[in-house]
Amino acid sequence: MTSASVLIRTAARTDLEALGKLGEIMVATHFAFDAKRFIAPEPQTAQRYGEFLVSQLRKPDVALLVAEENGSVIGYVYAGLEGFDYMALRGPAGALYDIVVDPARRGAGVGRQLLDAALTWLAAHGAPRVVLSTAEQNESAQRLFAGAGFRPTMIEMTLELGDAADDQERSTKRSKR
Repeated sequence: MTSASVLIRTAARTDLEALGKLGEIMVATHFAFDAKRFIAPEPQTAQRYGEFLVSQLRKPDVALLVAEENGSVIGYVYAGLEGFDYMALRGPAGALYDIVVDPARRGAGVGRQLLDAALTWLAAHGAPRVVLSTAEQNESAQRLFAGAGFRPTMIEMTLELGDAADDQERSTKRSKR
C-alpha cells in the first residue's frame, strides 16, 4: 500500500491510546539503541506517553498531528515553537520532538507526509528554522531528515558516571576538597 490513502490531521484526545502505543514503540526502540542513555519502557509507558502527548494539545505553540488510515492512527509527529536557547546557542526555531510510524507501515512515505505536515505548520507559525535530534543508530530517520534538507549541526555525547555507590563516593571526595 502507498501513503495515498493516509490522512494527516490534528490529533484529538480520542487518539490517546494509539498515541501511547506509538510512543511506547519509540521508547522501546531508543532503549534498544542504548539502554544506558534512553529510558526503559515500563508497563505504564503507553498510558503515560499518550497522556503526555494529549496534554500538549491545548498549547498554541505545539503541533501534534497524526497519520490516519482506514480509521486507525498509524503514526504521529510532535513539534513546537521555541524561543532563544542560549544553552543550545540557538535563536528562535521550530523543534521536531517526535516522529513515529507504526513499524508495519514504514517505508510507504507516511513518515515523510508527517514531516512535511509538521514543517508546513512550523513555517506557517513563523519558525525560521527547524531543529531536531535523532539517535545515532537511527539511520532510517537520518535518511528521512537528510532527504528533506536537514543537515547535521550538533553531536550529543554521553558519559556514564557510574552507579549510585560510585556517585556517592565521587560526591564525598569532592566535598572533602
